[in-house]
Amino acid sequence: MSKKILVVDDDPELTELLRSYLGGNGYIVETACDGKSMRGLIDGFVPDLLILDVMLPGEDGLSLCRNLRASSRLPILMLTARGDDMDRIIGLEMGADDYLPKPFNPRELLARVRSILRRAEDHESRGRASTLLHFAGWTLDLAAHNLIGSDGVVIALSTGEFRLLHVLAETPNCVFSRDQLTDALAGRDAGPFDRTIDVMISRLRRRLNDDARDPQLIKTVRSEGYMLVARVESRS
Repeated sequence: MSKKILVVDDDPELTELLRSYLGGNGYIVETACDGKSMRGLIDGFVPDLLILDVMLPGEDGLSLCRNLRASSRLPILMLTARGDDMDRIIGLEMGADDYLPKPFNPRELLARVRSILRRAEDHESRGRASTLLHFAGWTLDLAAHNLIGSDGVVIALSTGEFRLLHVLAETPNCVFSRDQLTDALAGRDAGPFDRTIDVMISRLRRRLNDDARDPQLIKTVRSEGYMLVARVESRS
């Protein structure tokens, strides 16, 4: 079945370009110009991926991303103004899976879309093979994409947070470079000023109640990367 993409942007020329270009590459595309029209479409259309502009009339894309992430694991690709690093960082903190600065080459957008969807499928299929990863009192439910505390409280993770924690937990006590983690999450190399992984690690530490000043679970290895320091048990 063709994957469905919802594009939310108030630029009609851009939305029609993406409808035509992505549609010509086998995707089913719907478009919305703001948050209100997005909400009117999203439940009936049920997209596999949301392409969301930061700058929208009314409720902006960052707020929409935050509200969606509170109840959904829908993959989100944010479109940001070129050079606006703060919007990109905040977008990732709100739960976006990747970002692309404007103006962009449609071929790069297509590559990002394919990468995000492929990784979502890969992690879903791997989750069906092995259901639970237990470490340090936490349980990562690979089928539900949830993190469960020792008290049984379920913590919903964004797609990016889940994938990052899954990668670290699959090979504990092993250092992963930022490039390796960026490739695992987004299928691309990290740029020299790319803080995507650092932001997502910070979010995961908060989820895990891991003190950022002295982390005990997700350690920073200076000049090398990050590692999960724990014994991990896998159960069906």
